[in-house]
Amino acid sequence: MLRSSTTFLSRTHNKPNMVILSQPVALDNQISVMPAYKPVLTSQPIPVVDLTDPEAKTLIVKACEEFGFFKVVNHGVQPDLMTRLEQEAIGFFALPQTLKSQASPPEPYGYGSKRIGPNGDVGWIEYILLNANPQHSSLKTSTIFRQTPPNFRQAVEEYMHELKQVSCKVLEMVAEGLGIEPRDTLSKMVRDEKSDSCLRLNHYPTAEEEAENVVKVGFGEHTDPQIISVLRSNDTGGLQICMKDGSWVAVPPDHSSFFINVGDALQVMTNGRFKSVKHRVLADTRRTRVSMIYFGGPPLSEKIAPLSCLVPKQEDWLYKEFTWSQYKSSAYKSKLGDYRLGLFEKQPLLTHMSNV
Repeated sequence: MLRSSTTFLSRTHNKPNMVILSQPVALDNQISVMPAYKPVLTSQPIPVVDLTDPEAKTLIVKACEEFGFFKVVNHGVQPDLMTRLEQEAIGFFALPQTLKSQASPPEPYGYGSKRIGPNGDVGWIEYILLNANPQHSSLKTSTIFRQTPPNFRQAVEEYMHELKQVSCKVLEMVAEGLGIEPRDTLSKMVRDEKSDSCLRLNHYPTAEEEAENVVKVGFGEHTDPQIISVLRSNDTGGLQICMKDGSWVAVPPDHSSFFINVGDALQVMTNGRFKSVKHRVLADTRRTRVSMIYFGGPPLSEKIAPLSCLVPKQEDWLYKEFTWSQYKSSAYKSKLGDYRLGLFEKQPLLTHMSNV
């Protein structure tokens, strides 16, 4: 593991945490700086929604408005499938680096290690990003499937099928709770045979403290660009979400449940009523973390704009209309922590300009 005898402090007046960057050291892939945080956390219970509860749709809307994030229980996915995929992922990450690297760099699908995206973001992580739509061929996805036993691909495909159902169930409850007609207005974008959805498997190795109470960043703060994200992890902590006041809250892990993130696209379609939640992962100093995230995305040609049933007058729209392809292309050109929606606001909010 890596240690630095000197640290550099950087404060942002609007943020309650202190960002500490290690002195440049030699890392894999010629990465010279690994970010770390000394976080200041607040205590806040995470909303929990039982999907079999008759009031689930009301609770989901409230959680999306207040947090942009919530936990779901009684989701209907078999624990055995969740465990099988986790074990298959662990098996892949245990392969020799030379084999894993045959599926890198991710473009965006494939295997990545420490580098997150093409714009200089790094983290204490290795990951696989897999295409969830068989109509969209991916050479790197095929390479990963060739390197792994048939059980890996079977578990991936079963899991993606089940998580699509969970995503659509939640989105239909959102539609009911907001009075959106028809009920499948949101979910049909994810069910569409051309849906641009994907599955990400993350492995966060253990990491020594950089200094007292300072730990490496596994995945830096960001929002998810898609409509909805469904996350499941093992019982190692590290996930944190940002509240409206800028404070950070640690999310207790629960391997049997899923955590739902509001994505940028859903924020736009609700005209800002729902907020895409900013979140990050810090590396654990004692145990590795494995997480699996299904990102429910629309077709590339889908037009994203505030829904007319929620905002009848276009002059009341906070966002311009754009296609998912346009937004995805813009997102991949940005840094991880950039406020991506700023480019698509009808009247950019100055308060977001420093949100990097």
